Amino acid sequence: MTKPLTFAVPKGRILDEALPVMARAGVVPESGFHDKSNRSLSFATEKSDMRIIRVRAFDVATFVAFGAAQAGIVGSDVIEEFNYSELYAPVDLDIGHCRLSVAEPVEGAGAEPVANASHLRIATKYPNITSRWFERKGIQAECVKLNGAMELAPTLGLAGRIVDLVSTGRTLEQNGLVEKDRIMPISARLIVNRAALKTDQRVADLVDAFRAIANKAAA
Repeated sequence: MTKPLTFAVPKGRILDEALPVMARAGVVPESGFHDKSNRSLSFATEKSDMRIIRVRAFDVATFVAFGAAQAGIVGSDVIEEFNYSELYAPVDLDIGHCRLSVAEPVEGAGAEPVANASHLRIATKYPNITSRWFERKGIQAECVKLNGAMELAPTLGLAGRIVDLVSTGRTLEQNGLVEKDRIMPISARLIVNRAALKTDQRVADLVDAFRAIANKAAA
């Protein structure tokens, strides 16, 4: 019997936008997937040889990179942060748009001007991207790893700045912060395991299906 193909998707905002795209590509989860009270992590699909796992965004990349899942959808921020060699992102799905930005208190309280700094403490869940970006500016970034509530870091003196995803900027504003620099634009991508792409025709077919959808949307 053929081993089921495992397709990994992230919990949260991207998933709501991804589901219609997935459906057009033939990746349709069972009805229980849409039940918000359902705590299951693995779901059947309308295809008998495919299942979907629903995990945290960072874990999508890990499952696919290590071959536990053969394909999935995740934001380009996650791809850039981990930079796994076995991860291939062949299709920009043109959904989940936001940006990764540097923010600081509106009044600049406790934040040394970047132009004058050689060392800064930054709160972020993207220490690799953050370190590389500041290094290009000749600044050593001491990254304090947080997984949430990033906006509290400057207020409580944990760090002078944060690096986080920004969509409308409303959350920053409500917490007394202002966006100062944009590190990169973000969108959701189809990702696949490189080895699986070479050995499993179903993975190649998925890439073709998602690419056709993306090309049609862009036309």
